Amino acid sequence: MKRMVSSFAVVVSLMTAGAVSADGGALEVKALASYRTGLFDRGAAEIPAFDPVSKRLFVVNGASNEVDVLDIADPGNPRLAFSIPLTDYGASPTSVSVHDGMLAVAVVADPKTAPGRIAFFDVDGRSLGTVESGALPDMVTFTPDGRRVLAANEGEPSDDYQIDPEGSVTIIELADDRTNIAAAHVTTAGFGDFEAELPGMRLFGPRATFAQDVEPEYIAVSPDSTRAWVTLQENNAIAEVDLLAGEVSAIHGLGWRSGVAFDASDKDGAVNFRKWPVFGMYQPDTIASYTTDGGIYLLTANEGDSRDYDGFSEEARVADLRLDPAAFPDAEALQDKRALGRLKVTTTEGDDDRDGDYDALYAYGTRSFSIWKTDGTLVYDSGDEIERMLAERFPDDFNSNSDENGSFDDRSDDKGPEPEGIAVGIVDGIPYAFVGLERMGGVVVYDISDVTRPRFVDYVENRNFSGDPKADTAGDLAPEGLLFVSADESPDGTALLVAANEVSGSVTLYRLAQAATN
Repeated sequence: MKRMVSSFAVVVSLMTAGAVSADGGALEVKALASYRTGLFDRGAAEIPAFDPVSKRLFVVNGASNEVDVLDIADPGNPRLAFSIPLTDYGASPTSVSVHDGMLAVAVVADPKTAPGRIAFFDVDGRSLGTVESGALPDMVTFTPDGRRVLAANEGEPSDDYQIDPEGSVTIIELADDRTNIAAAHVTTAGFGDFEAELPGMRLFGPRATFAQDVEPEYIAVSPDSTRAWVTLQENNAIAEVDLLAGEVSAIHGLGWRSGVAFDASDKDGAVNFRKWPVFGMYQPDTIASYTTDGGIYLLTANEGDSRDYDGFSEEARVADLRLDPAAFPDAEALQDKRALGRLKVTTTEGDDDRDGDYDALYAYGTRSFSIWKTDGTLVYDSGDEIERMLAERFPDDFNSNSDENGSFDDRSDDKGPEPEGIAVGIVDGIPYAFVGLERMGGVVVYDISDVTRPRFVDYVENRNFSGDPKADTAGDLAPEGLLFVSADESPDGTALLVAANEVSGSVTLYRLAQAATN
């Protein structure tokens, strides 16, 4: 397997994007090269981490239950140096983080409802030890000071919903000798002190306690390493964690969005933006923090997610629901498959008077990225800008699927382009947000110099819509994890963006620079 993987190693890409930046210059985003596993739709490239000293990328490879270690001393020629096998630690890795020569890898157990593990290594792949986490550790990260390692334990239920572990955050405080993992102090920040559903959030798992129902997904940490914010995606909320006290200190429900146009049907054969009578649940996946003069802000990629198991499913199409005639006097027209009928919504919200029909409709995700204050106050949302941009630039491939070309409009009835990954970085003094679109496969770039009024810069698409995804001729598909590498840590002295693409099993490096202006 490894010989086959390495033989696909490098495919040079020639895409360059330029757009006017806040200072009147242009940000140039150039795809330098891609490392390709050749493994289609197997999760062979999911989350990347970078060590500036060894000049190595560490990439989660769920297909082989390994971390692939890529040498990027020459960013235009990434190559597989070696892989770190994880079979001894669990069933599958989900996340990786690196700090000062130490690697932390989140590994899910089999079954996923059992406690997982955080496995530690040095950058050469030598094991340093492991720490038990909660069930399904879905994201792991070092705090900026390197003293702690945090894991968001999603605690998903079993498929029959008979076992539903509690969601939690594992806090691993490393010893003075960081390599002595056995001496680390481990705290579990749980949700047992919370009981009632908070405004703007959702609790809806059958027979679940508050702690069982919440599903921590992704973590952002404050610059001073004292606080963390964790997305509770299915619950439409963000939890705040006091890292010094080792406890969840607050939960902020994100509420609902309405009045924004979007395309709701995959059966109308066209791009059709309308302000439908639907509430969007933000349900962010990735979260990142950004500090400016105004304080700390949180950026989220609002992918959306449902619970859809054999033992319980909340999914329904609007056409299959009974709509309240007073709330929806035009129900028959709305439920046409070319209108709102095909849109997937939740059955757990909207029957306000509990009489069996729906007084409101709630869809998954908002097809946008948002900026929040740390108390959950919304500062900015990109609204319909991303989806409209895709319709304009890709009229023949709008809202395509990530695993199939010739799939125009296929995702309109689901979650559209699905913003999933997000990274923040500063290039030549200008802060940018990079937002990965899971379904369309590209990265949206925003200037966030003014967090209240971010400005769209460009969209970089390294996908070939005329290629064959299964034959690995369709370019990059489904960016899962994005990573910004600053110029002062980059191997060649220029800022880089790294995109790990789950469906295509590829890792692409982009060079970021302000282009010279006349």
